[in-house]
Amino acid sequence: MTALVAPRDRLAYYDQQEVTLPRLLNATEVWNRMMRDPLPGLRLAFRLRDAIAARFGVARIGGFSGRQVAKVAVGDRLDFFLVEGVSDTQLVLTARDRHLDVMISTDCDGPRVCATASVVTHNAFGRAYMLPVAPAHRWIVRAMLRRLKRDLTPRT
Repeated sequence: MTALVAPRDRLAYYDQQEVTLPRLLNATEVWNRMMRDPLPGLRLAFRLRDAIAARFGVARIGGFSGRQVAKVAVGDRLDFFLVEGVSDTQLVLTARDRHLDVMISTDCDGPRVCATASVVTHNAFGRAYMLPVAPAHRWIVRAMLRRLKRDLTPRT
């Protein structure tokens, strides 16, 4: 079952996208493959986000490191996310601060991978922050899932 940061009717943002892969991966393998080579432009987007958000007392997150992990446990950190749940079929990551709570749930059901993002905002800054982030997040996740499928598809 997909994990959400709060009940659906309390969410300020919800996005769920899925892809069917040509072979099975566990949830940690999905994370490793999606994050090992961040999308072009993502590093710049995170630098911009950090520069703007820091003016409002929000911690810098730096973006995705590309670091690969062999084993993940609850309480570990994957870049700026806290691991709140992990199994072969699910990886649940959160980032929480005074402005918003974010949860990313990656669920593997056979060859189907479902990426779900849910956000609760706590104040005006959190709501304003999500205005540009919401459409960008949808586009980024869609592109990452397409690339994951393409990279696993045998070339003929």
